[in-house]
Amino acid sequence: MSNELEPTTDPGQPVVYQIRLKGHLGREWAEWFGGLTITLAEDGDTLLTGPVADQAALHGLLKKVRDLGIPLVSVNRVEINETQPFHAQGEEK
Repeated sequence: MSNELEPTTDPGQPVVYQIRLKGHLGREWAEWFGGLTITLAEDGDTLLTGPVADQAALHGLLKKVRDLGIPLVSVNRVEINETQPFHAQGEEK
């Protein structure tokens, strides 16, 4: 048995994450959050979705959430089907 971790994705490709925040955030914040797609969920939460270059960039985004004092609900990695382009939930196709 090997002790090395085997990556499940190409390390050269950004990973898509969905960050769920409590409350609605205006779309004008998209640039501040690195161009992530902002989707306002019907349950009152905000979804920030998009590619994140690496773990350091993800931690930077989470630090911005903390600095704004917005309650963080969840952070999830989004699996992408290579034959179908990524579309955020609720985003126009």
